[in-house]
Amino acid sequence: MVKHTVIARISDGLPLAASVDDDQNVEAELADYKNKAKLLFKKMNENSEERCSIESGSYFFHYLIQNGVCYMTICERSYPRQFAFSYLEELAKEFSMSYGNEVEKRTLRPYAFVKFDTFMQKTKKVYQNTRTQTNLDRLNTELNEVANIMTKNLENVLWRGEGLEKMSSLSDQLRYESQKYKKSARDLNWQLFRRKYGPIIQQQLVEIFFF
Repeated sequence: MVKHTVIARISDGLPLAASVDDDQNVEAELADYKNKAKLLFKKMNENSEERCSIESGSYFFHYLIQNGVCYMTICERSYPRQFAFSYLEELAKEFSMSYGNEVEKRTLRPYAFVKFDTFMQKTKKVYQNTRTQTNLDRLNTELNEVANIMTKNLENVLWRGEGLEKMSSLSDQLRYESQKYKKSARDLNWQLFRRKYGPIIQQQLVEIFFF
């Protein structure tokens, strides 16, 4: 079952739209997962996989990236992955037609396209019952299309991202320390040169002057 859906811009993780959850129990249950979704958006960039499933506890994050926009849904583990990605593809098609020309505007505020929830709710209902004939037909035709979609573990994704950030920070720090060391070494060598050869050069200059 599709529990929650959110759409965000890849370049900066700005949330563009999200489904409205009327059930307060669902809202409380998914609060932590929604926060994790925000972290995932911050980790994404133009090199991220276009389609991916990320497992975490009782749920899966399924996402689809198209034209600089990420469409992500949180589903129960038992929900067929084929339906999840078919659902996301329908959202991507409609969203692109409705708001594709506005996505990259720098003046956009968070959840600028909140009205898209109407379409998300309508589409979500179509995919709620996985046993309808239409969905069973869709399952059969799309079975092979999702076979190669990568599956990851959420904790590994977030930990790996944090590790890369720490390595980048450490690399910058080492580069700074190395440059500072080189400068100090140059200054020290110059001082030693002056102490060793300064008097000799000075004496030679005096002799040349009197000569």
